[in-house]
Amino acid sequence: MGRVMEYAGVTSRDVVQNAYGYGLFTGGMGLHLGAEAVGATVVPTSSGVTQRQVMLMRDLGTTVLCCTPSYALVLAEALRGLEGREGVRLRVGIFGAEPWSDGLRGQIQTHLGLEAFDIYGLTELGGPGVAAECSRHEGLHIFEDHFYAEVVDPGTGTPLQEGRPGELVLTSLRREASPVLRYRTRDRTVLTSEPCACGSPYRRFLRIQGRTDDMLVVRGENVFPSQFEELLAGFAGFNGQYILVVDRQAHSLDTLEVRLEADTADEQRLEQEIRDRIRDSIGLTVTAKVLRPGVLPRSEGKAKRVVDHREASTGSGPP
Repeated sequence: MGRVMEYAGVTSRDVVQNAYGYGLFTGGMGLHLGAEAVGATVVPTSSGVTQRQVMLMRDLGTTVLCCTPSYALVLAEALRGLEGREGVRLRVGIFGAEPWSDGLRGQIQTHLGLEAFDIYGLTELGGPGVAAECSRHEGLHIFEDHFYAEVVDPGTGTPLQEGRPGELVLTSLRREASPVLRYRTRDRTVLTSEPCACGSPYRRFLRIQGRTDDMLVVRGENVFPSQFEELLAGFAGFNGQYILVVDRQAHSLDTLEVRLEADTADEQRLEQEIRDRIRDSIGLTVTAKVLRPGVLPRSEGKAKRVVDHREASTGSGPP
């Protein structure tokens, strides 16, 4: 994790506010130890209590924020309601634990005034610290002195040629008590060995596009939440908060409604533009519902983007 911090430019002069959860898992403590490894001051806020997060951010001069990207949006909202960014010294954000798009990155950077870095890890291989972005933001460098990476066909498990999208598979190289061999992460990405301008010797994978088990099949079309997030980020007024609601009435086709928050004077026009953009880009007819900012529930950890009512409506779920 110290290497993750170095890749993001964190030094002993920084104050790192760690808003990942501390508990019986590796997230919060992994980031904490990484910040200490480079000599930074750590503010171990853990997740939640948003108003206190903002207060400490100002009072202690936080320069580096660590949390999930969805919680970064929550903090940005809180700042806008409390004197804006006045007195805030943020310059770097280290975000992970959930897929996020370049569109969401742009919103976070604009609202928080920082440079956002993506990181990757999973508990089964030791938590955060498997891979991280450098200042070029052209993929995440896999720390290959600790992990060996492959991409396979998610259906057959067959290794794929470099450059083809598939499921990331990882093998640990340093663990002794509990080595992990060819662990299927369920995360979708693309591997590349093209040299990076930053000079790192490690291969990269492109940003995680979603999980193979997050894929929605709607009227025969395979779609992922990340596709919708990228499209929505292009609309003015969208604040990054959305959910996808899938339903199926008896003897009828699946329906998908995109519910999003946006600050707009013409909700109906925006809804029509969203429907058209999704139909033209993804090939799926959906309904769209624009909501006032603050209506959708907020997450202090990983955001829940999909609500699937189909099991309940078909009677296949538990009584």
